[in-house]
Amino acid sequence: MTKRYRTTVSTTSGSTGLHAGAILAGIGLAASFFYVRAKTRQAQAENPPEGKFIEVDGVRLHYLERGSGPTLVLLHGNGVYTKDFETSGLLQRASERYRVIAFDRPGFGYSERPRTTVWTPDKQAALLHQALGQLGVESAIVAGHSWGTMVALAMGLQQPDFVRGLVLLSGYYYPSIRLDAATMTQPAIPLIGDLLRYTISPLFSRLIWPGMTKRMFAPAPVAEGFKAFPTWMALRPSQLRASAAETALMIPSALSLSKRYAELKVPAVMVAGTQDKIVDAGHNSERLHERLPNSELALEPGVGHMTHYADPGKVMAAIDAIAARVGEPVHARTPEAEALARASESGV
Repeated sequence: MTKRYRTTVSTTSGSTGLHAGAILAGIGLAASFFYVRAKTRQAQAENPPEGKFIEVDGVRLHYLERGSGPTLVLLHGNGVYTKDFETSGLLQRASERYRVIAFDRPGFGYSERPRTTVWTPDKQAALLHQALGQLGVESAIVAGHSWGTMVALAMGLQQPDFVRGLVLLSGYYYPSIRLDAATMTQPAIPLIGDLLRYTISPLFSRLIWPGMTKRMFAPAPVAEGFKAFPTWMALRPSQLRASAAETALMIPSALSLSKRYAELKVPAVMVAGTQDKIVDAGHNSERLHERLPNSELALEPGVGHMTHYADPGKVMAAIDAIAARVGEPVHARTPEAEALARASESGV
């Protein structure tokens, strides 16, 4: 009788502990949910849409349009949105002599990302090309940073008569082993990912945000301009899903695109930092330059992944060099652009 009594007490005690743990976990998730919702609303209130909206195939896209001149399309990388081109200063510089159209790619900023579509670079390129057509754009130079370079390349492959030239900044062009593919994709998983991105994932992402940004800018310190980037806009549940999905798509997308680079007919300029800790310049930019006979490569010594922050002037030089190669009239050209253009014309 004594042993049976003790066993019953132990089982009851364990069951009570499990129930208490479940209740505490539920309270924690609920608290996280309400906190994340409040921070999301605050971020959106403080950073409302600055541009216009256009609907393409039932997808609502947000874009910024600035300046006049030849059309330049800017495509941001993973995890950010068009604000990244503002805080880097590139949007302002480019709009001085180009008609700049910068899209929030699907799922980022204020653009939608329907779950009915797997948003590969090809799918995004087709959607954005259609949007540009609705905006009356007949041809454009397309510049992309990081993940955005794959969308730019896809558009160049799909629409060689529309894309006058490509400017590819810190791009990921060839598949490689990536630890983030295993650790940062959970918010994209249906059901469990939905629970995580509305509760735990934004808090975890906020915790590691300083380390992530240091790695993006290393070996230089985080740029002063980037400190104005609204962190919680990147940590909203909707954007975390898009970021996770694109992390999962990186390797297969690069594998698919790399099989078609020989078909690319448009001129391209690649800009990459030699100290990039996110994507290796040798494995990606140098290799792509060797693959594309109609390309130029500008390697930036001591620069990391955020080339458009490190020296926006050199990025503008690459854009101007492409414009010169394809005969687009530009109001003013920097000395760096003159040097790149002369090298291109002489075949150096």
